[in-house]
Amino acid sequence: MRYPQGGGLTAERQQFREELRLQAAERFARGEASSVIAKDLRVSVRSVQRWRQMWGEGGPRALRSQGPASLPRLSEKQFAQLEAELAKGPAAHGWEDQRWTLSRVKTVIGRRFHLTYTIQGVRKLLVRNGWSCQVPARRAMERDDAAVAGWIKEVWPCTEDSRRPVEPGSSSRTKPDSP
Repeated sequence: MRYPQGGGLTAERQQFREELRLQAAERFARGEASSVIAKDLRVSVRSVQRWRQMWGEGGPRALRSQGPASLPRLSEKQFAQLEAELAKGPAAHGWEDQRWTLSRVKTVIGRRFHLTYTIQGVRKLLVRNGWSCQVPARRAMERDDAAVAGWIKEVWPCTEDSRRPVEPGSSSRTKPDSP
């Protein structure tokens, strides 16, 4: 399940889920069936079975919340330092043009903080902190309109033809020729 701003359960929701597990633990001790507990607590039977196994191995203490699944790898102070680095621009970090890409931000994070992020992790980090992807307001001065026109005329038609032709098909994948 995905949550807004890339986070997990809220503290209140974590507390609620922990209370459910502890209620189930009391009922495990009384010897109630997993299906009855699941129905009463409005959770899946598989969850109750998993909780019962944890309870059997470690008692009610094993069912306590262990906190958030992960903590942000960059602290707020470090993210402020990252923003200062990004404000210097890509040229200050050795790139020729003035474009910040996710892979470049990933490289800056690695150089500055000695942390490894995935490209999607960098995107989530930036979005979580209020950044958004930007589209240029005008075309780049380096753009070669003749090259773009040539590509559209010569290369693009080849890519269109390489698609599979659209034909009437069958609803059966196993017997495509059946009547």
